Amino acid sequence: MQTNTPPRSTIRLTRRGRLALVVAGAVVAGTAVAVPLLTLGKGGHPRHHEEPKPAALVVPEGWRASQVYDAIDKALKLPPGSTRKSIGKAGLKLPGEAEGNPEGYLFPATYPLPKGTTPQSLLRKMVDAAEKKFNAAPVAAGAQHDAMNLHQAVTIASIIQAETSAKADMGKVARVILNRLQRGMPLQMDSTLNYAPNRTSMTSEDDTRIDSPYNSYQRMGLPPTPIGNPGAEAMRAALNPPAGDWLYFVTVKPGDTRFTADYATHMRNVAEFTALHQGAAQRTPSPHQSPATPQRSPAVPQQPPAAPQQQPASPRQSPASPQPSVR
Repeated sequence: MQTNTPPRSTIRLTRRGRLALVVAGAVVAGTAVAVPLLTLGKGGHPRHHEEPKPAALVVPEGWRASQVYDAIDKALKLPPGSTRKSIGKAGLKLPGEAEGNPEGYLFPATYPLPKGTTPQSLLRKMVDAAEKKFNAAPVAAGAQHDAMNLHQAVTIASIIQAETSAKADMGKVARVILNRLQRGMPLQMDSTLNYAPNRTSMTSEDDTRIDSPYNSYQRMGLPPTPIGNPGAEAMRAALNPPAGDWLYFVTVKPGDTRFTADYATHMRNVAEFTALHQGAAQRTPSPHQSPATPQRSPAVPQQPPAAPQQQPASPRQSPASPQPSVR
């Protein structure tokens, strides 16, 4: 599941996991239809029965692999940790850059759970579904056009999925990510930072200083792995973002996400956000970030460097010197 394009020198989690596991009685689109059966009840009177519909597991867009593992354990009534332990035996077809980690490749969808389903078979179905979606001709062409390999594209899509649920904003968020990388700016996104400790709480200023490869406040480039499992819309946004010079974004209120390339304009948007949600946040919202809720407010990223770099930093390079956020 890997394109042969050369890797480019380079290219909060917060919200995902809203949906719940659906097991008994879930309807799987295109799978089974309840068929009434006519039998004789007491006294010879006809009685209608319906065959039980197959159980199913719903994997929402943006769920982390850890959430998927836990959901599979519950759906198959296995001891906690069973699915995670089975990964090495599943024979998953992952890109070499994934290094055996299926994060990003457990495609969000509804999966039927027929009798005999195992964690290995379910994981294979998810990875196979991702392969069909992500390795399709348009996706491969998009990756080649942007000079990124498939793993980098999936990583960007996972960040987009974590940053916004609004399809209309996904392309612009993708453009912000790419513009920042191309200018040699750190991403400074809480969605990557929160992946490291596997938490979804509000990010404090101290959190932005933690030593982690997922700390995009301190490290340049992409995180070493995807931070969740993106859906098709986020992947399309990563590969085909609209043209634009945006470097910052903030959701002032629901349905009002503002993108800009001008730092002063953005800080005015941040001030408006703060005025609307005074007392709800402990610190200033991020100049690039669209908070999942009004109570969630990230840090303020730095202004762009005076001389933009021609190539983004390597997604796996060592961290750059710490660059504190502007506050």
